[in-house]
Amino acid sequence: MGKHKSDDKKKKKKSSQLVIRIDAGERDAFVKLCDALDTSAAREIRRFMRDWVAANAPKPDPVAEAVAAPEPEAEPEAVVQPDPAAEEKPATKARRKRAVAPAA
Repeated sequence: MGKHKSDDKKKKKKSSQLVIRIDAGERDAFVKLCDALDTSAAREIRRFMRDWVAANAPKPDPVAEAVAAPEPEAEPEAVVQPDPAAEEKPATKARRKRAVAPAA
C-alpha cells in the first residue's frame, strides 16, 4: 500500500529541544505574527538557526587545508634490475676468409 503522511512525519520527527526564557509579551507578539503569516513559531526559529549558522560558521581556509593535508605519497619508481644475460654481448664469430682457388 502507499505511504501515509503520518509515516513521513514519524521519520522526520525532531529529537532535541532548546528551552529559552523570553518575555511573555515578546513571545505572544512573535506567535501572533507567525499565525498571521501562516507559519509556526518553531518553524521560524529553526529557519533562523539554520540561516544564522550558515552565515556565521567558520569558512574553511584553503591554504590551511593544503598545509594540513598530507601530500599523497609518490609511488616508488620501479627499479629495473639489469638482466645479466642481456648485458653480455654474444660472442661474434670471426669471419674466416675462404681460400679461393686461383683462377687458372
